[in-house]
Amino acid sequence: MQLTIDLPESAFERLSQLAELTNQPLSDLVIQSITGNLPPAIEIAPTEIQPELLALQTLSIEDLRQIAQSQIPVTQQQRHTILLERNQEGLLTQLEQQQLRELSQGADQLMLKKAHACAILRWRGQPQQVKSVKSKVKSENF
Repeated sequence: MQLTIDLPESAFERLSQLAELTNQPLSDLVIQSITGNLPPAIEIAPTEIQPELLALQTLSIEDLRQIAQSQIPVTQQQRHTILLERNQEGLLTQLEQQQLRELSQGADQLMLKKAHACAILRWRGQPQQVKSVKSKVKSENF
């Protein structure tokens, strides 16, 4: 597929210099630059969360920042940790196994939403500084 665009002169110069320095075709660097800066692909996410991830594209910078900084409530984190420990010991009831699955899925989905929000912010020129959080989550054996 072919597309003709007008690049700002400064962007064209930077890409041209990089192409010359790295001995690569200018067209390859342009394609690499575009594909490397696209928002995240929604279609590779689990089907059940795709609508939420797609909706992130329409949110304001502030709303995206709130999602990027969001965390699971402490009470849910504590319950998750307790269930993980009981699971390691083989002591979970069927109800607790279901709760563990739901809490794990919720945590996974939140992390995916946070990652997409950060990627969209970066794509919009508003990179988000994410604070590192140490996790004590143990592997699940259910």
